[in-house]
Amino acid sequence: MKIGELARESGVSVRLLRYYEEVGLLTPERPGGGHRRYAPDAPEAVHRIRALLAAGLPTRVIREILPCVQGTGTAFDPCVTTHLRTRLTELDTHITDLQQARSALAALLAATEGVATAA
Repeated sequence: MKIGELARESGVSVRLLRYYEEVGLLTPERPGGGHRRYAPDAPEAVHRIRALLAAGLPTRVIREILPCVQGTGTAFDPCVTTHLRTRLTELDTHITDLQQARSALAALLAATEGVATAA
């Protein structure tokens, strides 16, 4: 399939598909005319890429784990477990940091509003 067809079928812009190719997430064939031709399973590959990006994985990690795909969908071989656990731990740490920052900001706001009403 051509890049425009893949864009329509996957709901992803042509520009983004070119980016996925540039970073090594998609590999189209380039027959004689040099135009990109994608395999019939390319829409499923784009869906997997989008799911992994939505999970917060960087493209360099996605490139490493795409070969570990099991069939269709987003089921992966056990070789992906370490990457997924690491990212989950990073997200949990970030959430904790954000909650602490929010509490500190709320305290500052409350103190500031308390000073304004006392004056």
